[in-house]
Amino acid sequence: MIKNIFWAIDMCFQIYFWMICVRCLLTWLPNLNWDNPILSALKSSVDLYLDLFKKIIPNIGPFDFSPIVAVIALMFIRYIVLMGTGYIFAGLGLLG
Repeated sequence: MIKNIFWAIDMCFQIYFWMICVRCLLTWLPNLNWDNPILSALKSSVDLYLDLFKKIIPNIGPFDFSPIVAVIALMFIRYIVLMGTGYIFAGLGLLG
């Protein structure tokens, strides 16, 4: 059961990582209709997170490096959450 909790947390972070990747790749398609409900949901959910980094990291010429920093931060947060969950479960005596 504890393994399933770790797996679920990890899957949430991985799904969000792939959502960021798909969003970044779709920006290369200039004629894409963002009014599509699926694309609109993807854009609104990912842009919330990416906009935090776009405010901090300026574009360097035509290149936007904020998604790279956002992914690195996401992986760092994933690590902290998984380790924190492990410490909590260990403290409760649920891990061997």
